Amino acid sequence: MPHLQFEINRSLKDDEKISFHAEVRKLFSEIMDTGTDHICISIREYRTHNLSIGRVEDPEKGVAVVNADIRQGRTMQQRRELTLGFMELMHKHWGVDKKQMYVTLTEHKGEDFHLLEKYLASWQEGEDPLAD
Repeated sequence: MPHLQFEINRSLKDDEKISFHAEVRKLFSEIMDTGTDHICISIREYRTHNLSIGRVEDPEKGVAVVNADIRQGRTMQQRRELTLGFMELMHKHWGVDKKQMYVTLTEHKGEDFHLLEKYLASWQEGEDPLAD
């Protein structure tokens, strides 16, 4: 179950979050070649100066950070495409300059992800992790 954690240094409206969630799930599913039912997304909002990246000169223009816990097995190309896709969506939805973003991917074994009915297996191409 990927946990995709988005952080931004401003407040967002609920409708912005809902449309963002939908696009993130679609992006992740397509690039990472998996279903969508197991994708967890969290958005954390901070005041302007409560989120910082060293290279950002003007935090008033927005700062965004992503921490994504994903299952092992994806290629560097998939991971890079996902990272750039996250940046594109944050720019599109939130107006943050891509140079004021930072993305970290952390890979875990499938068995580290648990739902009520089961834990996930290792990733496989074209899978639906919740199918039996």
